[in-house]
Amino acid sequence: MTSITTEIYLPDAPPIEGLRFRSVDLAADAAALAAVINATAAFDRREFALSPEDVRHDLEHQANFDLDLDVLVAEIDGRIIGEAERYVVIRESAAVHQWDAFVHPDYRGRGIGRVFAHWVERRAFEVAAAWPDTEPHQLGAWVDTNVPGGIRLLESEGYHRTRYGFTMLRPLSEPIPDAPLPNGLEVRPVVAADHRRIWAADSEAFRDHADAAIRTDEDFERWFTMPNIDTDLWRVAWADDEVAGSVMTFIWPDENEQMGLNRGWLEHISVRRPWRKRGLATALIADAMRGLRDTGIDEAILGVDAKNPTGALQLYESLGFRRHRTGIGFRKAI
Repeated sequence: MTSITTEIYLPDAPPIEGLRFRSVDLAADAAALAAVINATAAFDRREFALSPEDVRHDLEHQANFDLDLDVLVAEIDGRIIGEAERYVVIRESAAVHQWDAFVHPDYRGRGIGRVFAHWVERRAFEVAAAWPDTEPHQLGAWVDTNVPGGIRLLESEGYHRTRYGFTMLRPLSEPIPDAPLPNGLEVRPVVAADHRRIWAADSEAFRDHADAAIRTDEDFERWFTMPNIDTDLWRVAWADDEVAGSVMTFIWPDENEQMGLNRGWLEHISVRRPWRKRGLATALIADAMRGLRDTGIDEAILGVDAKNPTGALQLYESLGFRRHRTGIGFRKAI
């Protein structure tokens, strides 16, 4: 973990008095970074919020990532007003340098976002030049349609749209269908000894998705050390000693409190090939929704790729989920 920050000279930095860029000191910066991220999310109506613990965890458990080199902090007169971060996801098509950036609303429109984009690209070139394997390299970013300025920035920098994703929402006050498990399957409580098998089954199922990510040990560690993880909320179906499918449910209390919401997330909804088209996903999702409702949660939310090849979008709509937000995936070749 960085304890002494390094000032970073950027040739295209805008002439704003007191503006400087530096590396991150996670121990000292986490609270201020969370505040900037949450301010930008609220301004853009993106409906998420991070705690300082969330920020630390996300940056401490990232694959293909160097904390000292892959986070850029912007500050004015010592106040953090922006941040960008970059890491590599290995996909079937390429090594994708995925990145995100946040600029406090008070400092938008002054060129700081474009500086972040250029810094990410230079850093990606450095990493790609030293990469040990032969896959092509691309830059990747997701932008919510509520952030038209971000869309314009990426398109002006040569990024092109490659995919769309939806966030879908469902009130739990509406009737939840009684959907039994297929014969021969049972839902068991999650225990630590089964974490690897559950993760492996989920990873296998998601390999059927377009441009699937290749997961790493760092991804496993990151997932199972997340703040507020409560595997009692998960629904994992077993066929004897094999995992057939799962729904990994999360409740983020800090996010709910900050936004005045009361929702739970259905994450990593997956069914392995031998058990598809038998109603297992419907049964697991319905059971997970009942679990959330029984804990006092008002609504369930999930994310889905618009062109999910397993028909997930249509399934979620049949279960009462409605499209709530739209995100756009962008790529640019390196």
